[in-house]
Amino acid sequence: MRKITLSNGNTVEVECLSCALTSGLIEPDGGVVIETEHFHAHQDVAYPIKGLIILASKRHITCFDELTELEKIDYINVLTKIRKAQREVLGIEHVYYFYNEDTTHHFHTWMVPRYEWMYSFGRSVESVRPVLLHARNEMNDDENVKEMIEGIEMLKNNLNS
Repeated sequence: MRKITLSNGNTVEVECLSCALTSGLIEPDGGVVIETEHFHAHQDVAYPIKGLIILASKRHITCFDELTELEKIDYINVLTKIRKAQREVLGIEHVYYFYNEDTTHHFHTWMVPRYEWMYSFGRSVESVRPVLLHARNEMNDDENVKEMIEGIEMLKNNLNS
């Protein structure tokens, strides 16, 4: 079992966070953004940044090469659909994508939006960790969480219409 601190400050103890999220055991802030047969997209539960989406495999795998042909097609289709919605409804012009195979979670891709305030931390991959920590430690207030939830609702309305 692992202890994980969520963006709302609550701590959960789970064997696999992705299993808990994709099965509905843990409800992410704002709920599920979009769900397909093979994937589950939700606001990142650890960092309160509007539009920071995790696209996770429902199957407990960790690598691209473990995806079936149907999962590959579903993955790229839902990833591009989310990205289009981020741009159209949230005005997000740039996103950093991250995926790592040594994760303790399922195969997942982080879609990290780049907002103007983030550039004070730099404009490279190396700036992302300080941005995430800043968001968790300094932006975890009612106003920002409300804005994040509103962003989730906007994405959900766009993606599920």
